[in-house]
Amino acid sequence: MPADCTTLAQFLVEERRHRPDAHGGLDSVILDLALACRTVAGRVALGALREARHGLGVVANDDFLRTAERNGFLAGIASAALDEPNPLPSGCPRGRYLLVVDPLDGSSDIDVNAPVGSIFSILRAPDFLRPGSEQVCAGYALYGPATMLVLTVGRGVHAFTLDPVRGEFVRTRQAIRVPRHTGGFREPAVHRGASLVAETHRILTRGGVFLHRRGTTAPDRGRLRLLHRANPVAFLVEQAGGAAGTGRERVLDVVPTDLHQRVPLIIGAADEVASTGRFHRDHDDRPSGAPLYGVRGLFRAGAG
Repeated sequence: MPADCTTLAQFLVEERRHRPDAHGGLDSVILDLALACRTVAGRVALGALREARHGLGVVANDDFLRTAERNGFLAGIASAALDEPNPLPSGCPRGRYLLVVDPLDGSSDIDVNAPVGSIFSILRAPDFLRPGSEQVCAGYALYGPATMLVLTVGRGVHAFTLDPVRGEFVRTRQAIRVPRHTGGFREPAVHRGASLVAETHRILTRGGVFLHRRGTTAPDRGRLRLLHRANPVAFLVEQAGGAAGTGRERVLDVVPTDLHQRVPLIIGAADEVASTGRFHRDHDDRPSGAPLYGVRGLFRAGAG
């Protein structure tokens, strides 16, 4: 779908008219996040010339913190790069929202020039530890051939592409829906260190299913941070008509107990996520057997 010339700022103003409980502060937070994403996109483009991959992750984290912390509409920021929430500067007003961000997802793939991204989630203050169903906004930036910002404020999923000439994000896709029929598991996307942002974007564009498996020593524990990664991605996928589960329950129903709690993640077309979830439940509690990755499993070991 070609760009319809609607900028991100214009989109947010229009959306607020449809949300009686909306507050202008949310728009301000989102626009600041877009600014941070634009800055990080420029750094990623020069990553091999300017920064080592780990250094780039640190710099990206600083970009998000510096851009958002003095906004005046935030009460706190929790970054995947920090063990504890980032304290806001003294003297700054405290707002009604909390920001959770993964500043540079997929940084381990920068050295092979693979797409990377940033993921964010906005909650209402004061508590970070709340189910993903209570998010007010979620989104990601994909730093690829073009920089794209994909987000939801609870009324569908929309994609904006950075116009480098204007320096603005312009809407290029709206009301995105996950394709329902994709040929089942003929193209399994088994996570082995790739960017979650890139895989989520593929799901929103082409459909299918993406699986980030559970830990082999503790089947209830996954490897993706619930608050920083799984929840915002799950919110986006559900808003686009797909589904997101852990293999046992809906991701957005998980009640967090820790800021850096980790979970398994299955996202994609609803019927395929349900099928994968049933396979988990039917072959549960045998991590050593790795049913999803065994010789006769849903995905053979080494696939993807």
